[in-house]
Amino acid sequence: MPIQILTIARNAFIESLRQPVLIILVLLCGVLQAFTTGSTGFAMGMTTSAEVSGDNKLLLDVGLATVFVLGLLLAAFLATAVLSREIEDKTVLTVVSKPVARTSLVLGKYLGVTAVILIGVAAMLITLLLAVRHGVQSTVADDIDWPVVVFGVSAGLVAVGVGAWGNFFYGWSFPQTASLLLLPLLVLAYLAVLLIGKRWNIQPLDTDFKPQIFVACLAVLLSMPVICAVATAASTRLGQVMTIVVVAGVFMLGLLSNHFFGSRAILNDPIGRIVAVEEVQGSEAEFREPGDRLRVELLRPTDQPLRPGSSFYYGPNPNGVALVVRPFPPFQGDPTQLNQLAGADAPSGVVVAEIRDGRLLTVRRSGQQSRAVQRPPQPGDYAFLQPTSYNPGAMAVWGLIPNMHYFWLIDAVTQNNPVPLSYLAMLAMYTLTQIGFLLAIGVALFQRRDVG
Repeated sequence: MPIQILTIARNAFIESLRQPVLIILVLLCGVLQAFTTGSTGFAMGMTTSAEVSGDNKLLLDVGLATVFVLGLLLAAFLATAVLSREIEDKTVLTVVSKPVARTSLVLGKYLGVTAVILIGVAAMLITLLLAVRHGVQSTVADDIDWPVVVFGVSAGLVAVGVGAWGNFFYGWSFPQTASLLLLPLLVLAYLAVLLIGKRWNIQPLDTDFKPQIFVACLAVLLSMPVICAVATAASTRLGQVMTIVVVAGVFMLGLLSNHFFGSRAILNDPIGRIVAVEEVQGSEAEFREPGDRLRVELLRPTDQPLRPGSSFYYGPNPNGVALVVRPFPPFQGDPTQLNQLAGADAPSGVVVAEIRDGRLLTVRRSGQQSRAVQRPPQPGDYAFLQPTSYNPGAMAVWGLIPNMHYFWLIDAVTQNNPVPLSYLAMLAMYTLTQIGFLLAIGVALFQRRDVG
């Protein structure tokens, strides 16, 4: 079975490379990225310490969105070209009539198409990186980054030229030759512009390299196998037009899933974000004993009703997932009295003792169970007045729909919030989970498909 899958994947890979839509969309992306450098100069963005600032923020946003949409179209077109069209033309019957399982056929087609899509989208992302290096032409006084223009355009012309030459003299497939050449040539072009400055001066490679933007590009690249899995599953039953509609619908639903389902799956609203924590004299820093106090400063005054004795929860996530404080009954006593905080009937948790200006809080430990609170509050934690509740139905739907927000890291990049590499590892696991689920649906749909 593995040999059959690899054989089918190889054939699907070659067949997908020969589809004209591949080289057309990749070249179109390069042209659109070039236009973006001259058409996003009216963003009126403020300069920040992020890797992109001002008008370049809009350039990155529009450029990455362009790659996302073109990658979606590429997945839909290629998946229907190698699977749906074969089913409609009955050519797939020559394969399934042999001792080849339908599961092997779907998996092989998916692997071949996904490999081609990754090649195409990787080339698109490099054109985006070249555009980011060039920057926005906000005014006529801005200089053109000639190394980007020369190396980027040369990569495209050489790939197209060699593809046309090989097709004319040797009968090579033009889309296949040009597509396979374009990616390594664009990689060399990007390395060249990293090594050569805007004024043709030699510079270290990391001078213009943007690591966080590169991470954001890798996240978008990880989304492509998920989109391709949607297209493959849909193409087992639908034609090209309906496959594109389904892929676009799942994509839009994935972008809106946080609003429609995520907001109803996890129910809790933070009162603010903790920016500073200060020890109070006479209390232990570990915040374990009843009566221990800490002064907590919120980012801004809260508009939530706060009073001495209110329950106080906190955790690292703004939606209330993984709270550090276990749920406990509301405290009914006086939080300034140690004997009430340490009493046998006192709930084990954290309560508000004092409030100043709506953002300076003194919180105290209550109850005898030290394990009820895992750790003291820390800067960066989010504060809540109640435990988090969950809606199982909304949670299930939210988890099943591919959430495209996980792959969209532009907000983190433009707001200068570093994205650790560990996030990419978790994102890769999420991608594999979604792929397995979607391909299982595709295999189930294809099992009873009449191909005769």
